[in-house]
Amino acid sequence: MNKKICLLFLAICLIFGACSKFAMIQKSDNLDLKYKSAVKYYENKEYIKASALFEELIPILKGQADAEKAQYYYSYCQYYMQQLVLSAYYFKKFYETFPRSELAEEAYYMHCISLYEDSPEYQLDQTNTKQALDAIQIFLERFPKTRYLEDCNGIVDKLILKLEMKAYNQAKLFYKMRDYRACVITFENLIKDFPSSKYLEEAYFLKLASQYSYANISIDTKKKDRYQSAIDFYYLFLDKYPSSKFLKEAEKTYESIQTKLAELDAPHKNGWWDWLLG
Repeated sequence: MNKKICLLFLAICLIFGACSKFAMIQKSDNLDLKYKSAVKYYENKEYIKASALFEELIPILKGQADAEKAQYYYSYCQYYMQQLVLSAYYFKKFYETFPRSELAEEAYYMHCISLYEDSPEYQLDQTNTKQALDAIQIFLERFPKTRYLEDCNGIVDKLILKLEMKAYNQAKLFYKMRDYRACVITFENLIKDFPSSKYLEEAYFLKLASQYSYANISIDTKKKDRYQSAIDFYYLFLDKYPSSKFLKEAEKTYESIQTKLAELDAPHKNGWWDWLLG
């Protein structure tokens, strides 16, 4: 029991000793001591303490030799503490403050990495994902021969995949909700924005299916034009995917459209009523 008490007492002493040492450094007017202590805390991965000291030092060291490294370390402190919004901000600020620094390229790259790691899962709002893509584009324009080129290309692929999956799942959701007009528009955007998407075949088919369903629920005066658009989508789909796994279903849809159009061309006792509603 006495041994356990002694160990506990020793641990408490060490904790309070470390805290009092940090407080002493923080209150010190010795900038050299404070800077070296901050670097040592950083190297020991004590990022909270290092960050606190660097934050105090940065405005004081402005214009001095250690100012660049202090801001560099401070940016990394935010990153390692997973304060990604802050690290993105401070890495960019470092680049803007020290554009000729040998660390400028790394800083802008880490700005991109911070935005990338802050990008959420594809189900959520993708504003951060788009910001990360914009940042990487700017980075590659400024550093076309960067040593981070391969990493950036890989990151771009992952970010684009998120946007692609977001668009695809949003369109599928519209389809399940029977919001067919929104579904057509969303699939059209997916096809335009992601021409290499693995979902293209399904997108072309569901655009046809959605337009057909949209025409079905329209009033008679609107149906003919909307069925005709569905026929155009059918031929486009057939041209692109003549051996598609959705081909039989697409052909059934086309046959149904022809039947519907024939019915519309036949005399309709309520045609005048639909004309008024249109």
